[in-house]
Amino acid sequence: MLSVQNLNVTFTMYDVGLTQKQLTAIVDLDLEVNAGEVVAVVGSSGSGKSLLAHAIMGILPHNAQVSGRILFKGSPLTPQRQATLRGKEIALIPQSVSYLDPLMRVGTQVYRAAQLSGLSTADARQAVDQVFSRYGLDLQVKHRYPFQISGGMARRVLVATAAIGRADLVIADEPTSSLNPELIVETLNHLRELAASGKGVILITHNLEAALQIADKVAVFYAGTTLEITAPRNFTQGNLYHPYTYALWRSLPQNDFIPVPGAQPSPDGLPTGCLFSDRCELATDDCLIARPPLRQIQNAQVRCIHAKG
Repeated sequence: MLSVQNLNVTFTMYDVGLTQKQLTAIVDLDLEVNAGEVVAVVGSSGSGKSLLAHAIMGILPHNAQVSGRILFKGSPLTPQRQATLRGKEIALIPQSVSYLDPLMRVGTQVYRAAQLSGLSTADARQAVDQVFSRYGLDLQVKHRYPFQISGGMARRVLVATAAIGRADLVIADEPTSSLNPELIVETLNHLRELAASGKGVILITHNLEAALQIADKVAVFYAGTTLEITAPRNFTQGNLYHPYTYALWRSLPQNDFIPVPGAQPSPDGLPTGCLFSDRCELATDDCLIARPPLRQIQNAQVRCIHAKG
């Protein structure tokens, strides 16, 4: 359904006075999403997770330069096509509930999303009642403004806004942040339901443990690129191939709780070779020459010259 190939996103910024500098926030990034599949995208802050979502939606700021290919249903996702499909065939569940219009009742916002997908007035109204019921929202909530509902309700409204349309691809950006454990499970189940209905789902999250509960595969991002794409069971079975993926897993409190020394490279000074080389115990001189390609090893794709099956 979606194929991201060698995606690069660079921002032109002003440094001192009229001096400009280039910030490369996404570099050589690859990702595949199939219908009926949940692909979890994990990684530290600043690794390019939300920028990928914005690049797919075509909502990057004007100072962004994009190269590479994004294919949706086999055809290039050009800016013109993004504008046509946005909110219809491709839907975004944004990271912040502040995306809800504070001056519009939440029911009206979901209703407008239904109309945008092509439903008639009568069908859209019926769909709003159905989707509110499906996500455990009392019908009286339709008449409230965003500030009158809880954060958990607001997140369910955002999910309902994406689910009510006919979008084949749903991108959920940190949908479980600031939620209690019960609401996290509920939100993840909603996303799994969307995939079960035939939609492709991208789940962007910092919560690796939560992602493993529903994902069909996990893409690990670092410094704007994909370091490993692997099956969830490989985490629990210890079959991780990239040193960063293994370090990320070990850093969780329920595992060894061992932090990764060093820091992610700055987007205005990315190394020529492997982006993880300065923090990697396996790094050699060959790692500094060029960025390794994403290659297949067993049931995973890995961007590391030292990874072995």
